[in-house]
Amino acid sequence: MLYVSTRGKSDLVSSAYAINRGLAKDGGLFVPQSFPKIRLSDIKAMEKKPYTERAIDVLFQFLTDYTEDELRECVEQAYTTIKFGDNPVPLVPVTANTSVLELWHGPTSAFKDMALQLLPHLMTKATQKNGEDRKVVILVATSGDTGKAALEGFSDVQNTEIIVFYPSEGVSDIQKQQMITQMGKNVQVYGIEGNFDDAQRGVKQIFGDENMARELAEKGYVFSSANSINWGRLVPQIVYYFSAYVDAVKAGSIKLGDAINFVVPTGNFGNILAGYYAKLMGLPVERLLCASNSNNVLTDFINTGIYDRKREFYKTISPSMDILVSSNLERLLYAVSDGDAEDVAVLMNKLNEEGNYKISGEALKKIQSQFFAAWVDEVETKEAIGRVYADHSYLMDTHTAVAWRALEKYRFLTSDNTFTIVLSTASPYKFCNSVLEAIHDNKENEANPFALLRKLEAETKLPIPIRMEALEKLPVLHKQVIPVDQMAETVMNNLK
Repeated sequence: MLYVSTRGKSDLVSSAYAINRGLAKDGGLFVPQSFPKIRLSDIKAMEKKPYTERAIDVLFQFLTDYTEDELRECVEQAYTTIKFGDNPVPLVPVTANTSVLELWHGPTSAFKDMALQLLPHLMTKATQKNGEDRKVVILVATSGDTGKAALEGFSDVQNTEIIVFYPSEGVSDIQKQQMITQMGKNVQVYGIEGNFDDAQRGVKQIFGDENMARELAEKGYVFSSANSINWGRLVPQIVYYFSAYVDAVKAGSIKLGDAINFVVPTGNFGNILAGYYAKLMGLPVERLLCASNSNNVLTDFINTGIYDRKREFYKTISPSMDILVSSNLERLLYAVSDGDAEDVAVLMNKLNEEGNYKISGEALKKIQSQFFAAWVDEVETKEAIGRVYADHSYLMDTHTAVAWRALEKYRFLTSDNTFTIVLSTASPYKFCNSVLEAIHDNKENEANPFALLRKLEAETKLPIPIRMEALEKLPVLHKQVIPVDQMAETVMNNLK
């Protein structure tokens, strides 16, 4: 399997090269030249396999320059019982036609662990395969969860440095505490005076600075990314769509071959794109429901074909979705334009220069036939948390609640009662202030995030994740907050 750039000006490369580099030289994202097919009989065969073996079945279709033994080694080191428990991705029934896929049972209590526990192992193998002897510098922009998951995955990994930038006032208290207490000889964490889009733009500018790249190469460094622009971040996410479908069949919720819906809370479009790729591979998926918060740029795009980032930015109670520039949408544009990289490059240049672009015709029809989009405000989010907890004794975080409410809107508009899986992307404990307010239906006055953890546990009897509880006693190691325009300088100073 070889990979091309969405912008068409890079050579065909191996999966190891794509994972090692993260971003193509022309600024595009790596995508597979074609999509392998998985038959229903292959899906049926996954029923008796643990998650690790299901992962190998899917990953081996894409990472063909890795041997099966190499992939098994990577997967088994990533998804250990100590890190994820006996079942990394439990499918929990909530109503007769709706189950929740809990993707947050890893070490940082967020779905990013499913990819970022595996990526360091894939990248280490990739470095060896590419004969790369320079130290790999992982640059990360985060809206909250990616940062901690990347830090956890890459901490003290040999021959790597990791530098994370997060919006200092744009993440939850627990998310921030997870990052600023991160230990590791090779980690640096910086708050920025701006939002996630500012951080993401800054990282992309660093990647595109050829003079900086040359200077660092002379010092023995090469850049890579742990954001979902990296193919090694995206491909592990395809796995859990197949695993969820298999578990729905095993549970008797559907029959093998039945098409189902998935609803995904998403900001950068990576998580839902993995579902689209699973469908291209043959997974029986009817519709993919794209759920947004008040930063509803994706909803507007899917419904109108107009992508416009020039709009008010909202800080919400679902901060991991507070994004106006959805990087992975570029991969979808490439797919629906039948691989017309020149057209994608024009759209991306227009977005960078003018802040918007528009698609129409067949490309828009393809997107609207596959995706439904809805957005959910703060009041609706809290109402969904409180109502689902009261009616079904199931507790959701704010992002999952956005997805649940978007599903309700879809069903009201379409009367489609197809069996649906809601992707749950974070533990409710990561946003316990908002969750407590939702189940109490009043403002929460406690400011101490750890007191809130204990209060939520007392209310719901759900255990606090052990690693999260331990944060209270960890020293703060990363205190610096910088202006956005100092990101490149900060990177250079760290790599003297």
